[in-house]
Amino acid sequence: MRATILFAVMALGLARAVWAAEPAPLVLEGKIPLGAVSGRIDHLAFDAAGQRLFVAELGNDSVGVVDLRQRPVVRRLSGLREPQGVAWHPTTATLYVANAGDGSVRLYQGADLVPAGRLALGDDADNIRLDTWRDRIVVGYGKGALAVIDPQSRRKIGDIALMGHPEGFQFDPTGARIFVNVPDAQQIAVVDVASAREDSTLHIEGARSNFPMAVDAELHRMLVAFRSPRQLKVFDTEKLELLATADACGDSDDVFVDAKRHRVYVTCGAGAIDVFAQSGTAYERIARIPTASGARTSLFVPANDRLYLAVRVTANEPAAIWAFRPEP
Repeated sequence: MRATILFAVMALGLARAVWAAEPAPLVLEGKIPLGAVSGRIDHLAFDAAGQRLFVAELGNDSVGVVDLRQRPVVRRLSGLREPQGVAWHPTTATLYVANAGDGSVRLYQGADLVPAGRLALGDDADNIRLDTWRDRIVVGYGKGALAVIDPQSRRKIGDIALMGHPEGFQFDPTGARIFVNVPDAQQIAVVDVASAREDSTLHIEGARSNFPMAVDAELHRMLVAFRSPRQLKVFDTEKLELLATADACGDSDDVFVDAKRHRVYVTCGAGAIDVFAQSGTAYERIARIPTASGARTSLFVPANDRLYLAVRVTANEPAAIWAFRPEP
């Protein structure tokens, strides 16, 4: 009996040693100071050719421009009104910035980010996505609409009505549909792009505050993080069926798929990044990486193999972008 107990204790100790030796799935590689930036930081965008990261500094009414080669802030676009969504359109080398404060979308062009126009949408201009299938810019705004913008003429050419203000939204793997989180209506809207109309709805009974969303194009899955209860839900994009549910960190605001490693990253204002491993239809949380309170927005850039986390200024931390390197 003593030998059996001793063997069990030794095996447990060996297992713990192996676990301790395994590298974390995300390693903090460095912190990029943003300087004198106050208040909330919202979404990020990436310019691959210029290796620039654009940071929507909502509380500061500005957009920070970070050179990812040298990692300083090289520019700050000021005079904005609560910028939330940002997107870089590489074909026209234009930065689109959606402003919640005045409902406008501001345009900046080229390496020097010269002001290139302003579009008035209405209330609460928010998330921006590129429609690469049709070369369009799509912006969520108001009490329930997606604006469609032609980047060549720089004009709004259409609207898609929704049942409430759109939060996170993504195109399906074919580009034929848009999945839209509409938390006020407690639903995920399914929009047919060709008809520019909502053609079906995923009701999410018992779950609320569905803000961030990602699509796994390879596996044809939609991943949605909820704040109440704190969960990650995974849906089949073809059958629109729920495949998996897992507990997640609190105050989630961004979710990304790392297709190379079959992982999912959820960043949360509660001060954590949850890392999930995907196997079949199962999603298991393999790590909870501590960050900073309020650091809930992020951007995973597969081309750089980095997750960039926006950290607002706190009593303990200056405003910065934290760069995480996935391992292995």
